[in-house]
Amino acid sequence: MNNLQALKEVCKDLSILYIEDEQKIRHQALIYFSKFFGSVDEAENGLEGLDKYKNSNYDIVITDIFMPKLNGLDMSKKIKEIDKRQKILIVSAYSNSQNILKAIEIGIDGYILKPFDYAQINEVIYKMAKSIKESKENRLYEEKLEQLVYARTLKAREMEKEKIKNYKDALLTLVDLTEKRDTYTGGHSLRVAEYCKLIGKELNMNQKELDDLYEAGILHDIGKIAIPDSILLKPGKLNKIEYSIIQLHVKLGYEVLARYPLFKKIADIIKVHHERVDGSGYPQGLKGDEINLFGKIMGVADSFDAMTTSRIYQAKKTPKEALEEIESLGGIKFDKRVVEASLIALKDIKIEQDITQEPSDEMEKERFSYFYKDQLTQIYNRSYLDLILNKNKFTNSYKKLQIILSKNFQRYNKQYGWAKGDDFLIKVANVLKETYPDALLFRIHGDDFAVLGEKEFILKAVDKIFKRNSLLCLHLEIDLQKHNIDSIESLEKYLK
Repeated sequence: MNNLQALKEVCKDLSILYIEDEQKIRHQALIYFSKFFGSVDEAENGLEGLDKYKNSNYDIVITDIFMPKLNGLDMSKKIKEIDKRQKILIVSAYSNSQNILKAIEIGIDGYILKPFDYAQINEVIYKMAKSIKESKENRLYEEKLEQLVYARTLKAREMEKEKIKNYKDALLTLVDLTEKRDTYTGGHSLRVAEYCKLIGKELNMNQKELDDLYEAGILHDIGKIAIPDSILLKPGKLNKIEYSIIQLHVKLGYEVLARYPLFKKIADIIKVHHERVDGSGYPQGLKGDEINLFGKIMGVADSFDAMTTSRIYQAKKTPKEALEEIESLGGIKFDKRVVEASLIALKDIKIEQDITQEPSDEMEKERFSYFYKDQLTQIYNRSYLDLILNKNKFTNSYKKLQIILSKNFQRYNKQYGWAKGDDFLIKVANVLKETYPDALLFRIHGDDFAVLGEKEFILKAVDKIFKRNSLLCLHLEIDLQKHNIDSIESLEKYLK
């Protein structure tokens, strides 16, 4: 700022408190500030500065960050707690992002790096001083005009509402991102929120409590935004290590929300929604009344949705069946009072029939391909056959499984090499795809194949390609129900 006369004019009736532990810097700055401000005071550390602030009125506080006894950020936070409107300017030699973020959270009005750029500091001080002068004029105006007071109060409330809305929109954007990564998870959050609210109403919660419960339901899986795709998007069952990683979503979600006072209540709900009254839950293994009521409600709602939603590895239950299971766990996993309320609140719930982890569009199909396609032959792998067999014990969609067992493929590889062997396996897969376009095709055990479909299969085309390459194959037709084949493990036992 070049108009120093304008700066002096706007600052002449204002006072400042300047806190700096380095005497030379403090002395030079005070000489400079005295040219403009009507009153200039000083302190050599944050504790002295805070004491002076409590005993005097200052229009602007200018402070360094790193000082003995009490640093500038902590002092500024305490000053803002006394008067949130107090204008504070940070002057520091450090541009650490954490310091800047903390300054923003506190509500600091300006942040300038040392050494001083006097043109910059003049500009910031001019804006602060002008704002203070306008505020003082407004306060005088407000004392005379009650209507203006009301209007400005209303505006402040609207701004606060807008601030809250912006926070919520940001978090809902994260939920939306999670939903786009995993469509099941996103729909799950909305359903859990609705179930929580219904149970809360049955427990006679007030509107504020119901709103908190609903928002917590919407956001309860927000921590999954940080879970790797290879685990979050895996359609099948998780192994022990994968499950321990997915459990981290509770801690991550709590940490995202707890930093904002506005969402502290919601964060406390999310933190315990996987705890169980018998201590078998996670992450802390809390028991009984150590779990807040909101978390107990969400635990039931979350479990109810999981039970009534079709997972690829597990048949869904009807609402009646799910509630019967929840009732059987009352006093064990779930709070008895919450269970009783849930039996009433959720008894008439209608479950959408199309909620499933099965692929519904091209993106979902590609996700399945990542996990379940054999990279060599581009037909399904043994992991997908395991899931289909597991699901079939509930649906009975498939009656028979056709197996093609290679008998001397190891010798073929030894004679012609692995590359030639891979080419042969690809040819077998292509023949299967051309011959049985509507069937589910699998490559299992490296050189063996399986076919699932609704009709009978005659595998003459496969026999021909084996014979043309001087190879033998054995064809087996297995009755799945008769031999109780419901997994890869049971299939392998049968084949032995």
